[in-house]
Amino acid sequence: MNEAVPGAVSADVVFDSLAFGLAVVDADLKVRLWNRWMARHSGIEAGRALHADFMALFPQPLPAGFRLRLGHVIEYGLPAVLSSALHRSPLPLFQEPAGTGDAAPARMVQSVVMTPVAAMDGNRACLIQVSDASHSIRRERILLSHSEALKRQVVTDDLTRIHNRRFFDESFVLALQRVRRSHEPLSLFMIDIDYFKQYNDHYGHLEGDRVLKRVAAALMTQMRAATDVFARYGGEEFIMLASGIGAAMASAIAERLRESVQALGEPHVQSPVANCVTISVGVCTRVPQTDADGQALMAAADAALYRAKQGGRNRVAVD
Repeated sequence: MNEAVPGAVSADVVFDSLAFGLAVVDADLKVRLWNRWMARHSGIEAGRALHADFMALFPQPLPAGFRLRLGHVIEYGLPAVLSSALHRSPLPLFQEPAGTGDAAPARMVQSVVMTPVAAMDGNRACLIQVSDASHSIRRERILLSHSEALKRQVVTDDLTRIHNRRFFDESFVLALQRVRRSHEPLSLFMIDIDYFKQYNDHYGHLEGDRVLKRVAAALMTQMRAATDVFARYGGEEFIMLASGIGAAMASAIAERLRESVQALGEPHVQSPVANCVTISVGVCTRVPQTDADGQALMAAADAALYRAKQGGRNRVAVD
């Protein structure tokens, strides 16, 4: 009489305890091993799967890529890996088998490894390992979402939710490179809220923050093309960049910027130039050829803004 070895565990128990799918297909494509994980997620019990034709086992045809790789494993002994990135759900396996809930079962995202193994009859068989990659995909999506959110935070002004100075500086470099190739004009608008310190002193910083957001939104509506860049450049200062327009058009846009803010009608009893919040705008248009031309454009627009403020504010100055 054979005595049981203390602590010994049968192979079937081990296979059925695995947290991934395990199947063996012989040279005739007959199923020789089908563990409990495969039964649970396919809805096909081992009694029906064993000795059945693997290709005919499922209710729908298997993808051509899966069939091709299975054939290569058995015929040539070439192992294969089907990643979830390229082969999302090669087998009709589900998070929960059909019939366990009211909703249609979700098809599982899978990672599949096919390994050639020697069968006892001397022929080659294929060991198929299937892992549930759904959690990894969800984790990657969460990480990607967080990464994108962090990127947006880096280039977004916390208060106004428009782009910040960092974003503008990076965009300005790219715009200079682009227009130097295309020989297009580049227009730079420097914008400053008139007597904003007096506004804050009189109405309080909470009201000042609210006005900054309203002004930013109003100016944003005047952007005319996807390549335009608009950002908060500092405190009460904004900046806008537009390409492909001449000096006359740039001057007209600057005037619309000024009008859009005045049209808000935000009261400002401490302003010497109007009874509402206004802005001053300096604008310059050039066809940059070098990096130095970009610096000169910035300096010229800043000087134009200074002239607008020195000239009485609530106005546009053009270089």
